[in-house]
Amino acid sequence: GCTASYADAEANTSVCPVCLGMPGVLPVINKNAVEKTILTGLALDCRISESAKFDRKNYAYPDLMKWYQISQYDMPFCIGGHLEVDLDGYSKQVGITRVHLEEDTAKMIHSARANDQDVSLIDVNRSGIPLMEIVSEPDIGSPEEARAYLIALRNILVFLDVSDASMQHGQFRCDANISVWPQGMDMGEVKVEIKNMNSFRSVERALAYEEVRLKQHWDVYGEMPVQETRGWVERTGETVSQRTKEYSHDYRYFPEPDLPPLVIGREWLDDIKDGMPELPKQVWERLVTEYGLKPDDADQFIHDRKLLKFFLEASTEYADHQRLANRILNDLVRQLNEAGKTVDESPVTPTALVELLKLEDSNKISSKMGADIFRKMFVSSQGAKEIAAEAGEQISDEGALVDIVRTAIRDNPKAAEDFRRGKKQAAGFFVGQVMKSTQGRANPSLVSEILQRELPVQS
Repeated sequence: GCTASYADAEANTSVCPVCLGMPGVLPVINKNAVEKTILTGLALDCRISESAKFDRKNYAYPDLMKWYQISQYDMPFCIGGHLEVDLDGYSKQVGITRVHLEEDTAKMIHSARANDQDVSLIDVNRSGIPLMEIVSEPDIGSPEEARAYLIALRNILVFLDVSDASMQHGQFRCDANISVWPQGMDMGEVKVEIKNMNSFRSVERALAYEEVRLKQHWDVYGEMPVQETRGWVERTGETVSQRTKEYSHDYRYFPEPDLPPLVIGREWLDDIKDGMPELPKQVWERLVTEYGLKPDDADQFIHDRKLLKFFLEASTEYADHQRLANRILNDLVRQLNEAGKTVDESPVTPTALVELLKLEDSNKISSKMGADIFRKMFVSSQGAKEIAAEAGEQISDEGALVDIVRTAIRDNPKAAEDFRRGKKQAAGFFVGQVMKSTQGRANPSLVSEILQRELPVQS
């Protein structure tokens, strides 16, 4: 019954007798968590089990309040799927062994000190929260592929609304297993598990480090090291040994006596299927084919669902989708980053951005004025029309601009001669002079046309 929003909570405040493992308490199956696990399995093309059960995984570690964990062993919810991963120049299919549900453990904090001694602390806030585990087949052949796989997987989970999937907040965690074997030798079962990685970059760096370490071990000792769990230390860029890694029989699994087995009926499964949203690959294809976006721009929207939502909302009011995407991915994202805000906190709404673009399209303001107005919109939350009215509309009166252009030519004879000789820098100089005289309100296209007439280029 405790909240799953523990990221910003004070340690050991979102707790109850169940997650603290008090004597006599009984667990309850979370139906919503079961359905989200099955939904994830469907998205990964898994076979959904007709019958599933929970098991006790027995091991003693300080983060395990009961000294056993409720998990799934031989009858998980989802079995045997795959995930298509796109990398630079090629695609790869990574097999999914299983998707199962278990309870999370408490969090160990090792970098603490008390009474001038290094100590480990325990935060029980996340203990007992439903935790979905996705196990992949050993199809990943490099640290780069591992990173691409995780990014693709995270995108699916976010689109399914299964999780916010923030690695920083521990909502999306990765335990990476790696083993190195000489070519020509049968691969054994020994592997090294790496923990404590809180970013995609950390996963890639940790695997790259461990790959080198294991190869060096083979060179020295002629064998794979002992199976163990190692922790990644971001500060030093290396892994350190934590404990000898157990095998499955060491956990002494047996059926959880306090939870009944589950039968996943056809009607229930159909209801879950009906809730399946568009997946990232489908959305990406729609952005490129229907909306005409560049593939790289579509990639950026897929990686940020909130930014995608902003774009889709604005696109209903504005037809030039690529131009809209450019303003969002450049101007809006830059302003958000500088202000340390998320898209949800943006003072500029989709409708407000469209209003600004339409003012530019109607030549009432120049693109330079538009950039200035956008910055003011972001700070003040005023509308584009309101700010434009205060600044004055773009000057598109040819008669008024001709006089200003002629004055600039008369005052800058050397630049005028350079312009006649076809020097591009001179054209930019004159446009800048006119813009300066008009406080940025001159129509730059019209200024360029007038310059071509007043200063014909010499052949």
